Parts: sequence; structure tokens; C-alpha cells
Amino acid sequence: MASFAPDEVRVLRKVASEVVGLLSEGFDHEDPVVERLFPDIYPEDPHNSAEFRRYTEGDLKTSKIDQAGAILAVLPSDGGGEVRLDWDTAEAWLRALNDARLAMGVRLEIKAETDLGEELDEAVLHDPASSRVFQLSVYAYLGYLQESLLNALID
Repeated sequence: MASFAPDEVRVLRKVASEVVGLLSEGFDHEDPVVERLFPDIYPEDPHNSAEFRRYTEGDLKTSKIDQAGAILAVLPSDGGGEVRLDWDTAEAWLRALNDARLAMGVRLEIKAETDLGEELDEAVLHDPASSRVFQLSVYAYLGYLQESLLNALID
């Protein structure tokens, strides 16, 4: 069980809804986020990669939408509150949180070598009220939530 404050619920609803939107009406193969969420399986072989995508993309996209929907389905409808997840729903949350972090990482240009603390400190120094500060904070929060959920499943 986890307790979420109203602001946390709003952020999670917004993030999950944006993932659903990106994968439905906003789906564009030219979008770097879509490329990150649906990478070419055979980068050196565009023909076979396209063929593989043709057979798997629809199911994968549906699965990702359903996983983001799992977050939306169990969050309190008004304000904050408690959330209980069974094993399958917790796994769906983990996958959806991962997709959201991948998408945000692309938009925020976060690389494997990026020090998130330094990046956030720099953004705060530049403009503490910027959308980048908020987005980096959400990215960090999603990572914390993902790690906490994973640890709860392991225990």
C-alpha cells in the first residue's frame, strides 16, 4: 500500500495520460520518444526491422497503453489517498513508469552519464521557476517511485 498526496496523484495522472496520448493520437514514428520506446530491432537491416515492427508494434503499443491505464485506473479520483496494487498491477506500473521516464529522458536530453542532481541544481540556478526544474523533479520522482515499487515487490 502507498499513500499519495493530491499533487502526486495529479502528476501521475498527467504523466500516464501523456504516455497514452503519445501512443494513440500523437503516435509518430519520426518522434524521438517513439523511436526510444519502439527501437529498431535490427538497426543495420531496415527491411527486417520494418517487417518485425509490422508484426509486433500494434500489440506492443496496446500493451504500453494498458500499462499506463493501470496507473490511471487505481489512482484516487479526487485528491490524494491510498493505493493498493496486486502483483500484476504493480508490474504494469513498473513498465509504465519506465516508459514515462524513457520519454521524459528523451525530451530532457538525459543521457546515461547525466548526473541528475547536478542537472537539477544547474536548472535551479538558471531559473528556479522554469518548466525544466519541474520536469527534472518529476523525472526524479518517477525514478524514486519506480525504485520504491521494485523494492516492495522484492521484499
